[in-house]
Amino acid sequence: MTALHALSVDVEDWFQVLNMASVVDRSTWERIELRCGDATRRLLDLFARREQKATFFFLGWIAERLPQLVADVAAAGHEIGSHGYDHRLLPDLGREGFAADLERTASILHGVTGARPTSFRACTWSIGRRTPWAIDELVRAGVTLDSSIQPVRHPDYGVPRAATTPYRLLAAGGEVVEFPPLTWDVAGRHLPVGGGGYLRLFPLALLRAGLRQKERADVPGCLYLHPWEVDPGQPRQRLGGLRGFRHYVNLSRTHAKLDRLLQQYRFGGLAAALAQRGSNWLAKLPAYRASELLG
Repeated sequence: MTALHALSVDVEDWFQVLNMASVVDRSTWERIELRCGDATRRLLDLFARREQKATFFFLGWIAERLPQLVADVAAAGHEIGSHGYDHRLLPDLGREGFAADLERTASILHGVTGARPTSFRACTWSIGRRTPWAIDELVRAGVTLDSSIQPVRHPDYGVPRAATTPYRLLAAGGEVVEFPPLTWDVAGRHLPVGGGGYLRLFPLALLRAGLRQKERADVPGCLYLHPWEVDPGQPRQRLGGLRGFRHYVNLSRTHAKLDRLLQQYRFGGLAAALAQRGSNWLAKLPAYRASELLG
């Protein structure tokens, strides 16, 4: 059997991303047409055509309004994970707020699928040095698999010293497996190539280099994207500068670019990509204390 890499979709709409925070007020969200349902279904159709699976990290806010979409994703055999309730950064939520946010989202997803999510991805990779308590709260919430720590330098996120392959994070009362997004590690630097703007901007040769590097190390790579990235017709905002470039670059090419990758590699959800390697492999993953990595 061909080893699986991991594929993931952060189900949020165009107006909920960090780049839009300065131009789209949260108080207006209820009045904006939801487009992520149709875009997510385009991804579902593509994954079905290429016989691929993924983890869909749903915002609770979206799941409340589009429960049938969540049900259809689950019925198609994809893993359902939590992306938090309404895309708030963890440092803004604080520890108590994060615990409440986790529970609120888990309750919504459980109401639709009958199961509490055990996989989580934080808004904008916001588990980091400012949130050393986050892993403790994930353990308390029953989360066993996290994909929230970018091992890179970035103006908005990142823990550059974090590992670029799966590892265990030890916390009070338990542990979680951390599954970082794909990087290509070259010349002592971690080049992020796993998704989002990087998927849209970089040539596929860099993503393939990252995936081949992980295969040589016998570990899965993790790709990610968002439904709005296959929605080039979304309303345009005057973001300006680097943020505007990050959000809008090559939106019209994402679908075809992703399709080429799906035809070359085999993908599953995060949990499936890890489980395929077996319990002995998982038990041998390197372990770090969350308080030390994030402290």
